[in-house]
Amino acid sequence: MQETGVHNGAHGADKFGLKNLKGVYWNFGAPQLYEHALKNNEAVLSAEGALVADTGVFTGRSPKDKFTVRDATTENTMWWGGNQSITAEQFETLYQDFLKHAEGMSLFAQDLYGGADPTFRIKTRVFTELAWHSLFIRTLLRRPEQSELAGFVPELTIIDLPSFRADPKRHGCRSENVVAIDFARRIVLIGGTQYAGEMKKSVFTTLNYYLPEKGVLPMHCSANVGPNGDTAIFFGLSGTGKTTLSADPNRTLIGDDEHGWGKDGIFNFEGGCYAKCIKLSPEAEPEIFAASNMFGAVLENVVLDEVTRQPDFDDGSKTENTRSAYPLESIPNASRTGRAGQPKNVVMLAADAFGVMPPIAKLTPAQAMYHFLSGYTAKVAGTERGVTEPTPEFSTCFGSPFLPRDPSVYGNMLRELIAKHDVDCWLVNTGWTGGIYGTGHRMPIKVTRALLTAALDGSLRNVEFRTDKYFGFAVPTALPGVPSEILDPVKTWADKAAFDVTARKLVGMFQKNFTKFEAQVDADVRAAAPDVKMAAE
Repeated sequence: MQETGVHNGAHGADKFGLKNLKGVYWNFGAPQLYEHALKNNEAVLSAEGALVADTGVFTGRSPKDKFTVRDATTENTMWWGGNQSITAEQFETLYQDFLKHAEGMSLFAQDLYGGADPTFRIKTRVFTELAWHSLFIRTLLRRPEQSELAGFVPELTIIDLPSFRADPKRHGCRSENVVAIDFARRIVLIGGTQYAGEMKKSVFTTLNYYLPEKGVLPMHCSANVGPNGDTAIFFGLSGTGKTTLSADPNRTLIGDDEHGWGKDGIFNFEGGCYAKCIKLSPEAEPEIFAASNMFGAVLENVVLDEVTRQPDFDDGSKTENTRSAYPLESIPNASRTGRAGQPKNVVMLAADAFGVMPPIAKLTPAQAMYHFLSGYTAKVAGTERGVTEPTPEFSTCFGSPFLPRDPSVYGNMLRELIAKHDVDCWLVNTGWTGGIYGTGHRMPIKVTRALLTAALDGSLRNVEFRTDKYFGFAVPTALPGVPSEILDPVKTWADKAAFDVTARKLVGMFQKNFTKFEAQVDADVRAAAPDVKMAAE
């Protein structure tokens, strides 16, 4: 039994093995967690009341430091080609060392749900060393009603100790930073990093493991629903616009990052949003800007003006991966249930830094599976050390680091759901036009929104399309209010020959990446690949 309050190591902490604790702060809300975070010098306040914290050395996830126990539970069910393993013995040693390290600490505990659908949600207990981490995970997962806390029995337990330092030789990991998952015992251990996103992605990874067996497709996507009940899903990697484009004032936001799709429709895994906020502005993203400046928001690595304490969202000196975590209810038109009916549209977002993809294209079901398994976007110069020119990033199913099972499991489920519910599929380029990154310019968000609106309300179905000679998908030739030349990327380039060379180069990258999936897909999906021979015609 867990109620809200302070306990001296009793209840669930003892049962989990946490002994000799100074105390446990159970299910504290934002005001109490603010007090502790400020008192412990973990964070500072922005002018409007957001809690602002630095994450230190790690300003993003560290997928190379994530490990899963390889045992009878996971031996034949995990995608070992994309996941690193440790033994049950190494995990047990790490677990005991975590428990020892926590002795004498005051920990913060939250009892939460991963998933809005009561049939499929996972009851999650999270112990954190830092108060702001407790506020973060309380914001990002779904909060039970007070009456539900009394009988709360966790199905997943996370212990998050940033001050813990792993020993690679002793624990079978790579560095002092570690995320270790034991699916048999349903325990996640996170140490050595202050980046709070590791907690939420550990819950996502866990749901990605368990839900396919229950007939639910877990997805790294945002989602919203129109006034007529027309649900839309937005797949995309970080920086492609999942959060921005799903926060549409004319549609109800279901969630911005993680959802499940099953027999009753879709449901959000989370109770909050985790938006990338570099260059955030009230003009381009008014809802997210307002939510990021409210009491209860958590800003990561955002620079504050020393005098006014106003956030400078344009300052990427700490990292380009500045983040804002805020409750869903901070978005005025967000769904309170986190659930919606069967999707009518699936949108796959790519920030194409090569500047050759059209702003929108219609995909056949086979093309949708091809691009889902490809999971393309591009990194640009300056966002990562050593990146000096556009670099393709292929993250299968738009979430490779979070896939415990083989990608074909998720790909086949998506294709079946698209066919069953007659879903329209679109590929949207939120990246560059008029040239590669550095020469061209970012796709205007007004153009993207206009094209998306037309796709979601059905009007884009009725325009004339051409077949793109590089990628083979259907591209609209005109839409009222959208400059026609932007729909045909070659027309936006001054150097047409350079466009052709760049487009062929990107096609070759797609083909090379997809070789690893060719044996797992049928002839229709293989035929959906872009083809440089077609481009020569």
